[in-house]
Amino acid sequence: MRIVAGEFSSRKIETLAGNDTRPTLDKVREAVFSSLGTYFDGGTFLDLYAGSGAVGLEALSRGMDFCIFCEKNRDAVNIIKKNIASLKVEERSKVYPVSAGKLLHLLKDTDIRFDLVYLDPPYRQQENEKMILFLCENSMLNGDARIVIESLKEDSYPDRIGDMIRYKSSVYGITKITYYRKEETV
Repeated sequence: MRIVAGEFSSRKIETLAGNDTRPTLDKVREAVFSSLGTYFDGGTFLDLYAGSGAVGLEALSRGMDFCIFCEKNRDAVNIIKKNIASLKVEERSKVYPVSAGKLLHLLKDTDIRFDLVYLDPPYRQQENEKMILFLCENSMLNGDARIVIESLKEDSYPDRIGDMIRYKSSVYGITKITYYRKEETV
């Protein structure tokens, strides 16, 4: 696996062997980041089910200031840390070896606010609506925040979750990408 674009373009990153994690394919990452504007001028990224860390590392490569990686699988956490070290982004990263729900509870009373959140849980263990609602109810998103869900193409999500509205969905093979943004106030 490799970083697709940005500061670390074409750099290889490690993934966990076996079926414990499902890395987001290069073509899907490229499509997601192209839809979001390709490059970023700073911001904080949350890779909520990080796996190898590929999506969060892609975000850092494309200009995000900081990434929080959340992954409860210990072997995957070691891979993420190894990838962070190989790209020398330790100062721009923090890895939490806990479940997604526990991480959100840990961060809810801090000053951390996210600009972009990527949700890619194991396909059969999704709690995406619950996670998005928690982020909204606890004011953990900046005003122009975006949330991206990676799921099976058969999965569907409501038009609205909290103050986030669905504005786009795309399918790539068996994968669906669903995009949310804060509802614009008039």
